[in-house]
Amino acid sequence: MARNPPPSSEAALRRMQAAKPIDTVPEKALRSLLHQKGLRYRIHVRPIKELNRTADVVFRSAKVVVFVDGCFWHGCPIHGTQAKANAPFWRKKIEQNQKRDLDTTARLKLAGWRVIRVWEHESPDKASKKIYNIVMKRKKEYKAKSHH
Repeated sequence: MARNPPPSSEAALRRMQAAKPIDTVPEKALRSLLHQKGLRYRIHVRPIKELNRTADVVFRSAKVVVFVDGCFWHGCPIHGTQAKANAPFWRKKIEQNQKRDLDTTARLKLAGWRVIRVWEHESPDKASKKIYNIVMKRKKEYKAKSHH
């Protein structure tokens, strides 16, 4: 994989250094609300061992996986911005991330997982309610199947 080009300015360097790949503010806010709702989960683990990619939040018993996608890094149609410096590099990088996201989602669905993608700008409260409902429904379905 190509290395990132050098930052175009001190401000760009500070932004790059501040960008965290895991445990972002939106991730932590969402996880906190999920925990308050009584849900227990794993973080930053591979949902399936054949897939060399980790998910932000994994509910193994319900086969539900959550990705909290950053607006810049994943090309949010609302908040995604185009880098001015090194634009071709960053455009290609974001396109590669989007392709990988689609591939990851497809592979997990094929393996029976419910994939939820949340943009970093989405309300953690709304997202946590949606995730809670999906996890509880799937747990109930799996429980019903195991009793038959």
